[in-house]
Amino acid sequence: MKEKVVVALAGNPNVGKTTLFNNLTGARQHVGNWPGVTVEKKEGTCEYEDCQFAIVDLPGVYSLTAYSPDEVIARDYIAEEKPDVVVNIVDASNLERNLYLTVQLLEMGANVIIALNMMDEADSRGYTIDIDELSRLLGAPVIPMVANKNQGTNELLEEILKVSKNPPSRKQLEIPYGQEVETEIDLLEKLLTDIPGLANRYSTRWLAIKLLEEDMGIIEKIGVNTEQIKSARDKSLAHLRSMLGDDAETVIAEARYGFISGLIRDVLKKPALTRLTLSDQIDKVVLNRWLGIPIFLVIMYGVFWLTFNLTPPLMHWIETGMNWLAKQAASIGGWFGSFLSEGVIGGVGSVLVFIPPIFMLFILLAILEDVGYLARAAFVMDRLMHRIKLHGRSFVPMILGFGCNVPAIMATRTIENEKDRLTTILVTPFMSCGARLPIYVLLAAAFFPHNQGLVVFGLYVIGIVVGIIMAFVLRRTILAGESSHFVMELPPYRRPLAKSVLLHTWERGKVFLMRAGTVIFGVAILIWLLKHVGALEPIGKAIAPVFKPCGFGYWQIATSLIFGFFAKEAIIGTLGVLFAGAEGTAGLGSVIASQLGMSSLAAFSLMVFALLYIPCVATIGTIKQETNSWKWAAFAALYTTALAWIVATLIYQIGTLF
Repeated sequence: MKEKVVVALAGNPNVGKTTLFNNLTGARQHVGNWPGVTVEKKEGTCEYEDCQFAIVDLPGVYSLTAYSPDEVIARDYIAEEKPDVVVNIVDASNLERNLYLTVQLLEMGANVIIALNMMDEADSRGYTIDIDELSRLLGAPVIPMVANKNQGTNELLEEILKVSKNPPSRKQLEIPYGQEVETEIDLLEKLLTDIPGLANRYSTRWLAIKLLEEDMGIIEKIGVNTEQIKSARDKSLAHLRSMLGDDAETVIAEARYGFISGLIRDVLKKPALTRLTLSDQIDKVVLNRWLGIPIFLVIMYGVFWLTFNLTPPLMHWIETGMNWLAKQAASIGGWFGSFLSEGVIGGVGSVLVFIPPIFMLFILLAILEDVGYLARAAFVMDRLMHRIKLHGRSFVPMILGFGCNVPAIMATRTIENEKDRLTTILVTPFMSCGARLPIYVLLAAAFFPHNQGLVVFGLYVIGIVVGIIMAFVLRRTILAGESSHFVMELPPYRRPLAKSVLLHTWERGKVFLMRAGTVIFGVAILIWLLKHVGALEPIGKAIAPVFKPCGFGYWQIATSLIFGFFAKEAIIGTLGVLFAGAEGTAGLGSVIASQLGMSSLAAFSLMVFALLYIPCVATIGTIKQETNSWKWAAFAALYTTALAWIVATLIYQIGTLF
């Protein structure tokens, strides 16, 4: 049996951490959640010589100061789980910013290997880095890498194997914080050393520094004598403020940056004249204050144009196959044949037809993410977002919501300001997730055959606009308060890697496939049963009048919207069962138009309602987990549905006047 070595990957956002993780683990990876929280946890395995490396991809963080949940997770995993090796991925073209996290990892006493990534970017800027001197000054091995070209991966694996089998007896990094701060660190460290067993679990110097940084979670780790420790800490903080005229946390941060600045002078040589990089030249246009938003809209329109122009042949093939299967099932006869043709194939099959456009959308979004444009979209939107008392970082989860609202809401954990975060959580469900796309495709093909891409693009824009408007309302009413400042580093533009794009696409797309095989399948069976016992129509007719002002007061539509709460794809699955026998997906849309007599205006109103109304059950559950409150989950369900009805009614009623 191979020896197991636990390796944690830590680094700032946009340093190539995910690329390295994919290089190391390939298909041998899985995604879960961290214990007790819904933040995504990526793990994978990598075999090298006689060892099996268990790779844990920690959330991307700028520091371990525990301001955000992601920082708490990264800090706690390293402090509590004590991985055999911590690989700190550092952007070689941005050493000063990246080394702040490195310094904190070394202060913890972690067994750190520095993966100095993006060496090609540093070279293109004319930077010369003394690798040996950097390793000597930090007291940790440094491996130069270009992860997106898979350069340096074997050297990194060799170093991981080496330091895991023979951990170096390196001295913990001790940054000199000045006499006043060091005196208080010593006083606190003596108190901590007297606590039995504590020094065996943590570096007492690190704990003392975290106490001066007012990291509240550290008190819980100490566990005993907490009142005495708190009292000593408060006394030290008061003394330092009186002596230094500033809080200890600021003084400590400045000392770290001072250490890093001195280190960089010794290891980094830059050209006398800094020339504009290709990324800088592109950003002059893409980030222009007047052109930025129009360019964003053009790019997003291009995404939908490609989605609708490249996928119809694939959809037709799947559609033809489903029609053939439905006919074969129907030929069996009896209730079982009806169950297979109407329930299973009519319900699930009508959803599977939309695999091509959904995966195409995910591929294009993954390309934009890998190229580095999505980070710039957040930057472009920052000025507009700031006017509604949010910042550009809130736009990042909103963009991720185009894939799925669940991980998008999880991504709000990087937002430090609680009101900013809660507002973002409450408006992210307005972003059109991949599950809504089948609804748009079905109705747009039937009612807007010559303008499908434009109509669907318009729905995505409506979602963004409604989200921004509601954020404006929330931040001036129930969530009023000042927003935090937005600081975000823009990664250089990079060539997207096919492997990375396909992995990102699969991670998002498999959720759709799993729901088709579980939730949609279950809903389709339930609908078929209710249809054949005669219960479905009375339920639909009881609710349908509510939607009459919106233009779609039909019991079939009302029924599908009810089941859409379980998963938005279930709307199509429900219609597939109710209108079983229609020839293909295009036939399903045509049957809805002909049998119900729906107008194009009513169809558009229905699409807008499907966009805005109650998020799916998984999203509601995630809101509850992230806010730790059923109150906000219920509020999200109620206010989105009320807003959807109001907007859909206005669209239909005003539209009928013209």
